[in-house]
Amino acid sequence: MTLPFVKMHAHGDDFLIIDRRGLDDPISAQVARRLGNRHTGIGFNQLAVVLDCADAAARIKFWNPNGTPLQTCGSATRGVAERLMHEAGTDTIVLRTDRGLLTCVRESGQRVSVNMGAPSLGWAAVPLAESMDTLYLPLEGDPAACSMGNPHCTFFVADLAAVDVATLGPALETHVLFPARTNVHFVQVIDRGHIRLRIWERGGGVPLGSGSCCCGAVVNGIRRGLLDDRVEVQCDGGTVTVQWDGQGGVVLTGSVEPIMQGIVYVPIG
Repeated sequence: MTLPFVKMHAHGDDFLIIDRRGLDDPISAQVARRLGNRHTGIGFNQLAVVLDCADAAARIKFWNPNGTPLQTCGSATRGVAERLMHEAGTDTIVLRTDRGLLTCVRESGQRVSVNMGAPSLGWAAVPLAESMDTLYLPLEGDPAACSMGNPHCTFFVADLAAVDVATLGPALETHVLFPARTNVHFVQVIDRGHIRLRIWERGGGVPLGSGSCCCGAVVNGIRRGLLDDRVEVQCDGGTVTVQWDGQGGVVLTGSVEPIMQGIVYVPIG
């Protein structure tokens, strides 16, 4: 079958949008893997499938390029929001993901914000393999953990350039402490309102950016007392802003830009 698609990116974090409102959902793990292959498919960090929803403008299902589902994606949520706000002629929209109902707002300068909801800070919600303080995990490097609907493990380092993310990331992702595996962040604090971030993404490798990882890294930095409640996060692909008051939802703001659109052939069955 053929599927119309739009590809966008947010600070280098590229994602594919397939709008199936009013239609069936043909995306399986096999189809997601085929589309996610950067040599024989289209390639993406995340796939967002847009579906009908009774209590929001749309529901979004997310896939990693390796064919595993994920619960949330801040970049693709903002990309879908930008397109649907343009379609509806509005500057705000509510979308449903596995995180619940997320409010998105059009900001100045081609930027879109999304309230990603409150982080989960308990060990069982991350999840971790056993009861412990999520602010100080018993791992070399003294990381912190939280969940933004997907698990995050954050290391604070003195020199980000000295970290071999591609080597350390896979081992930490699959560590026995994380029964659902984890995203891994390496953070260099520039000042209380500015961090530099590199990421190993669960099911995806080393991306240029990640919205939910930016949120998780800032949440853990604020919990450690290292950061203020509004932080500029510089990833390899660009910069986003994350705001968190320590109690409520985490607000992610940044630009989203189209890359291409077209029709892709996908064998089904």
